[in-house]
Amino acid sequence: MTLSPRLIGELASRLDEAERTRTPMRQLSLLHPEMTVDDAYAVQKTWVDSKLSLGRRVIGRKVGLTSRAMQQSLGIAEPDYGALLDDMLFADGADVARDRFIRPRVEVELAFVLASPLQGPECTMTDVLRATESVTPAMEILDSRIEMADPVTGHTRTIVDTIADNAADAGLVLGGRAVGPDAVDLRWVSALLLRNDVIEETGVSAAVLDHPANSVAWLVNKLHSHSVALEAGQVVMSGSFTRALPAESGDVFRADFGPLGTVTVCFVESGTGD
Repeated sequence: MTLSPRLIGELASRLDEAERTRTPMRQLSLLHPEMTVDDAYAVQKTWVDSKLSLGRRVIGRKVGLTSRAMQQSLGIAEPDYGALLDDMLFADGADVARDRFIRPRVEVELAFVLASPLQGPECTMTDVLRATESVTPAMEILDSRIEMADPVTGHTRTIVDTIADNAADAGLVLGGRAVGPDAVDLRWVSALLLRNDVIEETGVSAAVLDHPANSVAWLVNKLHSHSVALEAGQVVMSGSFTRALPAESGDVFRADFGPLGTVTVCFVESGTGD
């Protein structure tokens, strides 16, 4: 790492302030060009730990940047990950206050619910499937506590910005029909993403590292390098296979997984949602 523990703590505090005030901060990649991926994960961990100290609880993890197109756009060769906390989980069909977020976006994913722990460093797709209790349709709500584009230079976020920002994680919605990991060919699960009853995106889960269980295996092995394992009962959001769509007040998003059912979330004005 190149950043000092003091600076890592300061950046975590600034991210927390950005989230609380709904005001994005300047890109860390511009403020600290020397920042490494390890530095970014240290900032993320420090920020998450501060939330845990206030009583929040980790319920799982998310994997992001799993598509080749997204990796190429950021000049990276692997995904990133973030923590899922208990107050990020919304019920299927929930009304969610739009101004809880800065710039919310919605993606379609498959979520893995674990029946037994998973630990690296040599976790495989087969290990993931054996440890999985069920796989369920899901939507992820993304947000950015860091400016997506610098207003002066136009510079866009880099991988260190997204990692430090808890991989842009802000919410998850689980719904539809949960199935066992061997009940369907998970590689061929497809979905339509509708905004206000208009199909905006479609995708197939093979876009996630050729099989969404590969994403979970990558996560387990990556977490091992940080001395962390996945626990029984935790949820893993395996990565999006649609483009993220922006959400405004009044928007209703529905992910239609065909035989696996649907997942819905509604964005509403302040004071009328969760």
